[in-house]
Parts: sequence; C-alpha cells; structure tokens
Amino acid sequence: MHAKDGAQERVAKTAEQMVALSHRIHAHPELAFEEEAASTWVAEALVDAGFTVERGAYDLPTAVVARAGNGPVHVGFVAEYDALPGIGHACGHNIIAASSVGAALATAAVADGVGLTVHLIGAPAEETGGGKILLLQRGAFDGLHAALMVHPAPVDLAEMPCLAFWEFDAEFHGTAAHASAFPERGVNAGDALTIAQVSVGLLRQHLRSTDRVHGIVTHGGDAPNVVPARAGARYDVRARTIEDLESVRTRVLHCFEAGALATGARLEVRSVGDAYAEMRHDAELASMYRCNAERLGRSFIDLGPLAWRSAGSTDMGNVSHHRRAIHPTIGIDSLPAVNHQPEFAAHCISPAADRAVIDGALALAWTALDAAESGTLR
Repeated sequence: MHAKDGAQERVAKTAEQMVALSHRIHAHPELAFEEEAASTWVAEALVDAGFTVERGAYDLPTAVVARAGNGPVHVGFVAEYDALPGIGHACGHNIIAASSVGAALATAAVADGVGLTVHLIGAPAEETGGGKILLLQRGAFDGLHAALMVHPAPVDLAEMPCLAFWEFDAEFHGTAAHASAFPERGVNAGDALTIAQVSVGLLRQHLRSTDRVHGIVTHGGDAPNVVPARAGARYDVRARTIEDLESVRTRVLHCFEAGALATGARLEVRSVGDAYAEMRHDAELASMYRCNAERLGRSFIDLGPLAWRSAGSTDMGNVSHHRRAIHPTIGIDSLPAVNHQPEFAAHCISPAADRAVIDGALALAWTALDAAESGTLR
C-alpha cells in the first residue's frame, strides 16, 4: 500500500473521532493560556494512538508536545485551541486542533515507511500572548524540518497573508476630583485617552495600506461625577513586515504620549507578549498542499493585490522565520460570515466545517509525505 493510501485509510478510521474533538472544543471555549480542557482532549487523543505525549510542556500548562515514529525527517503539525472573549471559537481554532491531530495520526500510521518522525505541537494563546513564540524560544520547534497547520476561513487560500503584529496595554493615571464642584483639582485620565484615540484616527491618513491600528477601551472611569483618575486601552498595531512594524509602533506610541502631555496624566505602556512576525510561507510546501487539497476537490482563489487588505496575523509567523512552514486557509462556506464574527463561530461546527477537519487533516498529512518522499526536507 502506498503511504498516501495508508494515511487516507487512517483518516477515514478516525474521522468521527476528529469531528467529535472539533465539536467538543467548540462547545467549551477557553481563553488564552486557560485551555485546560482542550489541551487535555488533544493529549488524550494522541496518547490513545500510541504517541509519546508531554502535557504542560516547556513550562506552559496548556501546551502539548507529542511524538511518534523514528525517521530522520521531523515534521510538526501545529494545533491551536484558544477562543475569543465573548464570541467563542469565532476563528475556528477547534477546526485547527482537530485537523492537526488528524494529520498527526494519519502520518504516524505510515511514518516508518517513509522515514518520518511525527510531532504534534499544541500551542496555547494564539489570539493574544503568542504561545508559539514562547514555545519557539524554549526549544519546542528545535530539530523540526517543517511545521504545518491549516486555518479555517470563508475560502481556501494556499498562502494566507499574515501581517506583523504588536499588542499593548496603555494606561493613563490622573487625579480624581469632584467633576462639578472641583474639576480644576482633577487630572482627567479619560481625556488623555480620548486625545490618544483622536490622534490615532488622524494618523491613519498617513499610514501605508497594509498598516493597521485598532483597539478597545478597557477602563474609562468609575462614575460620571468623578474626574477619571485611571483610563486604559488595549491596542493592536500591524504592518507588512516586522521591520515596518517598528515605525508604525513608534508613531502610535507618540499619539498616546500626546494624550499624557496635553492633560498632565502619566502614561504607562505594557507589551502583551512579543511581537508577531509576518508569515513566510514556504512556496514549495504551499504548492504541495494546494495540489493535495485540490485532489480532495477543494478550489483555491487568488486575491492578488487585495490579499494584504484582508490580512490577519499569527504567531505562526515567528515559527516561519526559523523553520519551513505553511499556514493555508481551508474554506468552510461561511460567507457572508467572516472570521471573528459570532456567525462565523456558528459555521465552525457546520457540515462544511466538519468536512474541513477531514480534508485539512488529509491534505496536511499528504503534504508531509510528499515532502519526505521527494527529498524536499532531507
């Protein structure tokens, strides 16, 4: 039996299990670094299949690292399983987790015949916090020849555009006072934040088309008759490359400094994890993935120059700067619903999403086999 046939047979046998895993994770959304149930279920699926599994790997309680096979070529399938506040799995990480586990099981079934060692890296905190960056820094990706994963989206893309990204908390500290009787004795932290937000809005005219700045107010005061002594926000800054990101970050911080200068409030800025790098898709692996997915009946679109106008970000980008990697999207027929909408979350357990779990697992497994057998990774 050809290795690809063996992998396909294994996917067929585990399809029901993988779809159940996807639905189970979807029904129990957990935020960054809190994915205790999801990481447990991922680990259990791999233990049951004979993988050597480490939970709480690299001092991250919800990280999972698993291994099977003894070949000289090491391929890692990357699983994500964190959710978004308020809207659950509106980015479909339940599908990512299930498809990567399925790919690992399928590839492990034929690994020895093609000289592969199969790794599954369960990474927490993709939405915020950069779990893959922490794992990369701590050695989880050492020795891998390639890292593969697939992300749900409205449509199939062989190379999902991903911008560099930095997230930060800004907090202004002022002085409280009675807002009517003694306003002159107050320093309004809320006004400082308002000035910062207006400045960012004016800055947007002068940003590149691939730059992004967006955020939320996390604290705006405690009572309308008290001059706010504290106001806070969490903001994201994005750019085409990690190099471009630095200049945008500097200009955005100047906007926040303007708020402090104008009001006399004190500004405190804290990074939320390390910056995410832009994704560098390995062209050869991406081409292999596309051919394998098309073999399963999937159709890809080419967004052309518009691709970067609809780009997100991922900490898989940092991995791609150190290892050959791909991060394609797999369509779940969700339009008009798109990622990070509640309607998209509902689509992530639809029949189309279940098909994406199975197709994604098999396309990833076949891509790993193609790379190993062709000598690409050797």
